[in-house]
Amino acid sequence: MRFGFHISISGGLSKVAERAAERNCQTVQIFSRNPRGWKYGPLSSEEAKVFQTALRRLDISPVVVHMPYLPNPASPDEALYRRSIDSLAEELRRADLLGAAFVVVHVGKHMGSPVEQALKKVAAGVNQALRKVETEVVLLLENTAGQGTEIGYSFSQIRDVFARLENPNRVGVCLDTAHVFEAGYNISSKEGLENTLQEFDQLLGFDRLCLLHLNDSKTPLGSHVDRHWHIGEGEIGQEAFRRIINHPKLQDLPG
Repeated sequence: MRFGFHISISGGLSKVAERAAERNCQTVQIFSRNPRGWKYGPLSSEEAKVFQTALRRLDISPVVVHMPYLPNPASPDEALYRRSIDSLAEELRRADLLGAAFVVVHVGKHMGSPVEQALKKVAAGVNQALRKVETEVVLLLENTAGQGTEIGYSFSQIRDVFARLENPNRVGVCLDTAHVFEAGYNISSKEGLENTLQEFDQLLGFDRLCLLHLNDSKTPLGSHVDRHWHIGEGEIGQEAFRRIINHPKLQDLPG
């Protein structure tokens, strides 16, 4: 497994490689811009080239770009929905310029609308964004904890999104260990981990699993409360993470 951290872009993308090296990263995740707003700062080809060269020199790969917090590709509010899909397309463009392999997006929140309708909107939005951008960057749907009106906390819901995609080969899955545990999948035990991976394979297929977000959980199994915690110090536990990172089906993934 290639291990890494989410690295701050404070001070500019040129700082990322240095910060990643200080943390002995083999892979990195970044925001391409301010994650708490809608505005995009300019991203020049020269800045992107320097960024790529520095990471390549350190053999840090893959590069992962995480979507900002505000977009909601499941929103029933049409104005917010359109803005979210435009943001997704722009993030794919920026990731392509940065030489990133993946863009990670949370499946979204239904905000009171029917779940089936929300899942359809996610798929339609992903299709729209991918039509707008020709790129080899793979879009990864991240599972959620199911907190509030979040969708995408079950593998069956994520499967329902994939079933409606025009180009499913351009989309994969990012599995967050805290979220999957909080959603009710007991990955803390050996048997539970095997059952979870078996269900994932049956409903989605391991070929769709591209990335792990390795986080412990501060809240109990099935809490549907999203609270990340330090690995080995939460409800999942150190022994479980040893099994996860050494599992034959997972050990070659970036995390």
